Amino acid sequence: MSTVPPSSRHIISILVEDRYGELARIVGLFSGRGYNIDSLAVNQSIEPGMSRVVLTTRGDAQVVEQIIKQVNKLVRVHKVRHLVGDYLERELCVATVRAGNSRAREELERVIKLTGSRILAFSATSFTVEATGTSSDIEQFIELLRPLGIRDLVRSAPIALSRAGAEGEAHLSEPASAAL
Repeated sequence: MSTVPPSSRHIISILVEDRYGELARIVGLFSGRGYNIDSLAVNQSIEPGMSRVVLTTRGDAQVVEQIIKQVNKLVRVHKVRHLVGDYLERELCVATVRAGNSRAREELERVIKLTGSRILAFSATSFTVEATGTSSDIEQFIELLRPLGIRDLVRSAPIALSRAGAEGEAHLSEPASAAL
């Protein structure tokens, strides 16, 4: 995943009924109109029978406004939020790195202290470490690990939520069908 300038990167949170094919409808809407999804995270929400879709996309304000209007037209979508301003974003990264000698282990220890990451597992020649943070934090974490030799890496999509008490929702709307 490439780093996107913050001014063009947008996080959209969608509350949708947890039914077969709903994610496919949302993704199909994006692809059918030529919009790109940079990342996608989906899970059950605290509302029974509902799922939360958090996706990142790129574009200007006009493109994002059009996306929100189109997503709102989907029958089983209940809320669409364009998260801006004061929101919390987190991403997870788990990586296995080489650390077969004491110098490499010292460097890994320095990276762990610097980034606030933690060791999940280790062997005589490698360590598996975990980091959480914003997308840019994870990019920096990966760059710090690169000189050690990354053997394997997995990275989640970002998830985001308005900060408690914050006005972090530029657009909060309910589809017309929900008002009936």
